Amino acid sequence: MKELLEQINAQFEAFSSDATAQLENGNKAAGTRARKATLEMTKLMKEFRKVSLEASKQ
Repeated sequence: MKELLEQINAQFEAFSSDATAQLENGNKAAGTRARKATLEMTKLMKEFRKVSLEASKQ
């Protein structure tokens, strides 16, 4: 679960920097990377939910 949290944090940091670059600099490629990061975060969040539910049952 710790590794999963680290992956989520890494994806969020990537999203944050790319979203900021798009917003402040108008960098279109950064916007594409930010959207891709949100898709990956969605997958990771679903995995976290599954792992968290399993851990709470034990």
